Amino acid sequence: MGWVWAIIVGFVLGLIAKAVIPGKQHSPLWLTTICGILGAIVGNVVARALGVAATRGIDWSRHAFQLVAAIIIVAAVDALYTATTGRRKYRRA
Repeated sequence: MGWVWAIIVGFVLGLIAKAVIPGKQHSPLWLTTICGILGAIVGNVVARALGVAATRGIDWSRHAFQLVAAIIIVAAVDALYTATTGRRKYRRA
């Protein structure tokens, strides 16, 4: 059941990250989900390192770290994906 939650959280984080990043992203949905999962993992590591991983109730600070990590990872991977596939960010006239 842990993998199902990881995929769901990664999907949601990836979509939020895509919505926050300005401009159009060309990476596919499966890659965005993987980036969201990686963002959740990195965010958890940062939260544990700063000592905010174990709090009562909803861990808003941990979720904020996860979201920031997902935004950075989605932006970096989308830039690599765009450079690798040769897609242009602007439409041809």
